[in-house]
Amino acid sequence: MVRLCAIVFLLVPFCQAAGGAAEHDRPNILWITSEDNGISWVSCYGGTNAHTPAIDQLAQEGFRYTHCFDNAAVCAPTRSCWITGMYGISNGTQPMRSRNAIPHDKIPYYPDLLRAAGYHTSNPGKTDYNIGGREDKDCWDYKGGKGQSIYGWRYRKPGQPFFAVVNITDSHESRAHGDVENPPKDPAKMKLFSYHPDLPVIRKNYAKYAAAVENMDRKVKETLDALKQDGLYDDTIIIYNSDHGGVMARSKRFLYSSGIHCPLVVRIPEKLKHLYPADAPGTTVDRIVSFVDMPKTWLSLAGAEIPATFQGTIFLGDNQEAAPQYHLGFRERADERLDHVRLIRDERFAYHKNYMPYAPAGQHLAYIWKAPLTPAWEQHHREGKTNEITGRFFRPRVSEEFYDNATDFDNVHNLIDDPEQQDKIAELKAELRRRQLELFDSGLLPEKMRERRAAANGLTIYEMVRNQELYPLETYLDAADLALARDNGNLETFANRMSDEDEGMRWWAVVGLHLLGDDAARASATLEQALEDESHEVRMMAAWTLVKLGETDDALACLDKLLFQDESKRSNTTMLHNVLDWMGEPALPLVKKYIDQQGNRDGQYGIGILGRIAQLNGW
Repeated sequence: MVRLCAIVFLLVPFCQAAGGAAEHDRPNILWITSEDNGISWVSCYGGTNAHTPAIDQLAQEGFRYTHCFDNAAVCAPTRSCWITGMYGISNGTQPMRSRNAIPHDKIPYYPDLLRAAGYHTSNPGKTDYNIGGREDKDCWDYKGGKGQSIYGWRYRKPGQPFFAVVNITDSHESRAHGDVENPPKDPAKMKLFSYHPDLPVIRKNYAKYAAAVENMDRKVKETLDALKQDGLYDDTIIIYNSDHGGVMARSKRFLYSSGIHCPLVVRIPEKLKHLYPADAPGTTVDRIVSFVDMPKTWLSLAGAEIPATFQGTIFLGDNQEAAPQYHLGFRERADERLDHVRLIRDERFAYHKNYMPYAPAGQHLAYIWKAPLTPAWEQHHREGKTNEITGRFFRPRVSEEFYDNATDFDNVHNLIDDPEQQDKIAELKAELRRRQLELFDSGLLPEKMRERRAAANGLTIYEMVRNQELYPLETYLDAADLALARDNGNLETFANRMSDEDEGMRWWAVVGLHLLGDDAARASATLEQALEDESHEVRMMAAWTLVKLGETDDALACLDKLLFQDESKRSNTTMLHNVLDWMGEPALPLVKKYIDQQGNRDGQYGIGILGRIAQLNGW
């Protein structure tokens, strides 16, 4: 691993200095993070399932932000945003635990800059930054260890200002796994999201997790008590927020409100009242705060230098910037499951673009299925007992979604075709495209395709996507829009693009043909030729499209070769297994052959995709 000391980053061009306060004037900063609980689990936000008195009291003494949103909806890509102050899509760190490298000489971590400004920094808990080329804890002064305190401020020099992270795991998704019988709270009193069917096991799972949230809140109190015991409570800015939403299925990992709308509470001591974001403690702040804003804001509060790479907005303190009008979110691969979604929203309305609409949101993901709620919900659906709202999770998606979060927090009523909303939809779509271009959105090529292209040119993904010859983003955005439109008038264009020199253009062409359904039959000959495409991604999608058209022999032979013979398939095994699952029944003979030949049934967090298919079929 490359280990770079903080002095390197002093050479980065700086766009802004956040102030020149004397060291004794600089505030201590305590950042308390909890895992996986959105606003619905916090009582000062109106949640009723769990009681969170410590967080509620902090909100009474401080300021409760009403529109705080995570950018990535899952931990590792979120933490990549936090540590770099950059959107994951802008530097190629958005797929879960991909650990793609970034140019560390160009992109500092915010603790490096705090240390350079004289702060003691500590993070003895979770790091998980999803970035290669540097050890995650390399940037912190105090990293913790067995038998050592989680309160890192206790390890600073006398009088040294500190920035301390305390990460609380008691509300993590894993606390909803396992036996849910006899939960500590009353299942009958649980308020369910409208997309979950009202089943006894689901109520019990809610009750089990609600108790875990209350345990988390007790850890918040213990942390605040420790700060008080050390005589630092009135000298420290305290921030509390969760690391994304969650945790019941269809929240964490998804860009719906339950997955990204997070509690954020900030307490500022009276001696620093000039930093108050509103008139008095105990009030709310309605401005949009995105997680990418946080590291830039921490640097500003500390009087540290802010480099040009940071992409957020300062939302607190003397150097507060104008509130953004929109929040941008992104979702790609989570563990073994591929997905590709972009979100743009304002305080009320949200527009979602599904770049992989052929994949249902509720495709089996081993870690989600560890909570008893999820298999019970799936079984309820398989038995035909779900309705339009409770069953949609398990069905293929439309290309676009639009929600009014003021009346539909659960995001179950898609208003994309509502005539009265077309102006707002057009506004959000235009803003999404503007931001994708501004941020060099790296997701317009499939994950392994972009990795290959960067490696072939000796570049990181961050560098590759900023080279228009290697990554013509505007062209890709246009090609994707054409594909997602599902307009059979574009068939000839797709067929012609299947011979484009750029495999990225061929990818969007074959996606376009696939989404045309039966109307793609006139391009069957072109799809047959694509079974020999240099890009395995194109081959897989062409094969699946031909199978849907009833032309199975050559298509299944192509997939058979990829699964059993082609040595280079290994780099794209995840996508191949996803495609075989999406295909459904026509792929079963290939999966059976794979299992009979002792193919691996296991995945990283439990049963693998093909193992799951085998399990459902009794193999």
